Amino acid sequence: MINCSQRKNINRQFHNFHIGKMSYISINKQQAQAMLKRIGVESIEELFSPIPREIQLNELLNLPAASDDISLQRHLRELACKNRNTQECISFLGAGSYEHYIPPVVEALSNQSAFVTAYTPYQAEASQGALQAFYEFQTMICQITGMDVCNSSMYEAGSALAEAVLVARDVTSSSKVIVPENVHPEYRRVLQSYLSSLPMQIDEIASPEGIIDIAEISNRLDDNVAALVVQQPDFFGLVNPLDKISELVKGKKTLLIVIADPISLGLLKSPGNFDVDIVVGEGQSLGIPQSFGGPYLGFFAAKEKFLRRLPGRLVGATVDDEGKRAFCLTLQTREQHIRRERATSNICSNEGLLAIRAAIYLAAVGKSGLRAAANLCFQKAHYAAKKISSIDGYELKFGTSFFKEFVIRCTKAKPAEIIEHGRKKGIFAGVQLGNWYPKLSDCLLIAVTEKRTKAEIDQLAEIFEQVEGK
Repeated sequence: MINCSQRKNINRQFHNFHIGKMSYISINKQQAQAMLKRIGVESIEELFSPIPREIQLNELLNLPAASDDISLQRHLRELACKNRNTQECISFLGAGSYEHYIPPVVEALSNQSAFVTAYTPYQAEASQGALQAFYEFQTMICQITGMDVCNSSMYEAGSALAEAVLVARDVTSSSKVIVPENVHPEYRRVLQSYLSSLPMQIDEIASPEGIIDIAEISNRLDDNVAALVVQQPDFFGLVNPLDKISELVKGKKTLLIVIADPISLGLLKSPGNFDVDIVVGEGQSLGIPQSFGGPYLGFFAAKEKFLRRLPGRLVGATVDDEGKRAFCLTLQTREQHIRRERATSNICSNEGLLAIRAAIYLAAVGKSGLRAAANLCFQKAHYAAKKISSIDGYELKFGTSFFKEFVIRCTKAKPAEIIEHGRKKGIFAGVQLGNWYPKLSDCLLIAVTEKRTKAEIDQLAEIFEQVEGK
């Protein structure tokens, strides 16, 4: 990037690109003038004039001198060692990112170069392997959600939710979406970003008891509501009464959108059993490492009547000219990928490699394996909740109707003290809810997956007991 503050006079003979204290690529006066003229500006200053002067960098970047390879690698290793990962520590962190067991076959198959390098399967005849894997992913997501159709993945759950709301807006021609407070706060922020420039209103409903307030939802539903969003289990880990919620929207034009935890679907009834219109969710728990926050995998499944409105890619099964089974991208107009201003969605990409990992995971664990994982999460989480809430100074905030996450209220110690003490002992003790909910600043959100042992849960309880003892 040309540093404009270093070149007040466009007529100087040379213009340099600076990297630290070293100067590299040079362009002469005539070249610089030609470039500026081509884009219709008179000077470098005019080029950057839309950027407020108070945030412009008026000096060279203060970068260190170039380092040799050995020193640079040593420095990067030192930085990496400052991170503490779940191989070193016992993790009870959740809030949308979970340490579930990943079968070795997921790594072995997904790391095949044919999958790692495959990206855009527009040339179907050269992409049959990737297309088949995406097709299997779609099929298995439909099976666990109970929906009719699924696309071949989204970026993550937040953008999948936003796309679902946009589908509801287009289908109903309504301008309001009801989003309870117990929906993941970061998903709600993504939704707000998507709708910020659109004539749509987000109607947020408080969840003082953790679960959805059925009476309040009933009062807010009217003909102008495009969609009702429900997270199941919700951000606090609680299981909401999806049957009663479904009854509220029955007969109305409002679409019911559910954000589902795919692991929970090994134990809970699938959303399709409750006449849900669209199911979205985060697929990170399906064989994808936490990776310090991403990349993750969103999924989007819906009733067949919304087939033409699905964002992203859709892989279909067909036959080739020899009658053999084959796969291709299908049921989408070219506008979805090329004429973006006319597209139904501006997402035409996917998380291909992560969708393949999810498909391998689901195929490897199977129906019984998914049920076993869900059951272990449920049993171990309830054991942990009972153990911790029996300690003086701690109590369950929202009762026992939870899946694998629960909220502990700290009446004596501070959540930050518990987290810090756990960190010193090699345990990630939970997530402070005060980061998102000021009224819950005395609460911790704790997640227990099938990987945690009884001994590890007992160690967590000791952390709470020790801090309370102080």
